[in-house]
Amino acid sequence: MYKKNLRQRTSLSSFLSPLLLASLISAAYPVLADDKEEIERLKSLIEQLDQRVKILDRKQEIATEDAVAKQKTAPVLVAGEKGFGFKSADGQFEYKFRGLVHLDYRAFGNDAYPAAINGFLARRIRPTFEGTVFGKYGFRFTPEFGESGDGTTATNKSRVVDAYLDARLDPAFQIRLGKFKPAVGLERLQSGSDTKFIERSYVSNNILPNRDLGISVSGDLLDKKLNYSVGIYNGIIDGSESSTAQDINTGKDITARLFATPFAGDGSKLEGLGFGLAATSGNTTSNALPSYKTPGQANSFFAYATGTTSNGQRTRFAPQANYYYGPVGILTEYALVNQDIVNGTSKARIQNNAWHVTASWLLTGEDASFKGVKPNSPFTTDGGWGAWELVARYQENTIDADAVTTTFATTSANATSAKTWGLGLNWYHNQSSKVAINWEQTSFDGGTGSKKLNGKKEDFLVARYQLAF
Repeated sequence: MYKKNLRQRTSLSSFLSPLLLASLISAAYPVLADDKEEIERLKSLIEQLDQRVKILDRKQEIATEDAVAKQKTAPVLVAGEKGFGFKSADGQFEYKFRGLVHLDYRAFGNDAYPAAINGFLARRIRPTFEGTVFGKYGFRFTPEFGESGDGTTATNKSRVVDAYLDARLDPAFQIRLGKFKPAVGLERLQSGSDTKFIERSYVSNNILPNRDLGISVSGDLLDKKLNYSVGIYNGIIDGSESSTAQDINTGKDITARLFATPFAGDGSKLEGLGFGLAATSGNTTSNALPSYKTPGQANSFFAYATGTTSNGQRTRFAPQANYYYGPVGILTEYALVNQDIVNGTSKARIQNNAWHVTASWLLTGEDASFKGVKPNSPFTTDGGWGAWELVARYQENTIDADAVTTTFATTSANATSAKTWGLGLNWYHNQSSKVAINWEQTSFDGGTGSKKLNGKKEDFLVARYQLAF
């Protein structure tokens, strides 16, 4: 509307002078040519009117300049697949509201857990508030209103998933402080909306840390072909996350990770190759120990006995790699944890490990990547069918034989190892909406006591609708 008024004023100023001149000449037509006094008066009047027109033109120019200046400083509203929000015109200040919703139906079968319950589940309900101030400093806050987090209780316990501050001082030097994902596991560093399987692998869920309270320094080196991260955290048991409460362990965990993509950007067939190594190290004192869950996150195939705690050094090693070429993707990891445990006067140093290989193939030809899928033809009523992806995974989780004893292990159902293979189909409507279905079968070896799981199996079928923005 403002631009329309400006155009109208321009048209007025362009034609005003000739119109006034013509009117004055017409009015002066009866005047005799030799009436110099009248002619001079008319000339003076024309000059006055011309001056007024010039003043109007200048005012119009000033108004236009003011409008342009205001446009440069006016906040910009944004909306899209990356969330809703607003930012300053210079991009130095930005606020975003994002969200992730996972709604599942889960079914369990076979003979390992005959009492397993089937049903619907709100796996994740996570609004996210994030922003940037002064261009270099950021924040993120994500509460959880979905399930309790460990998948083993029927009680809904809202909690804080992420709460951290960033200082992005340089691409090679960035600081993060608060509760967040330590840079250790490759699959864990994927967003929950981008993982190929509905539930993460044994490596992520049973061995490596999920989220912890601490501080880290990270950055990209060598033209973004080498990423590093070093951090110090309160320390958390295998596969778990910390709360935001005061830490009860005086020891702290140190983490370090290097991840290289040496062929990134060179256009070769190895452009999508990445590989790295991560590790954690720390001391624990009389801390509780975790249970190790099957893929459905509802049942545990191994748990420590009451009174068994960690007491001493705990180290983890995690070699990892991924490769993406056209529509095909592969991600693989191995994780090993060495830990001192104690129950009464009995002590042991145990080694538990897990590994997985996850493969994906986009049937509709999109490029596979670590960060989600963008359909070539988003699903619409006009004929678009979105992107379709087949996924397959094999994984194993092995418990140290010294841990699977009547001294350290629970007398309920347990096993020395769990081996799982699975298949899945993902249908991406667009970058925000997805439907997925997975089927996984787990077989168990070893164990102790009358309820050992040796030779038994668990079937897990799960369907999910995802909305992520």
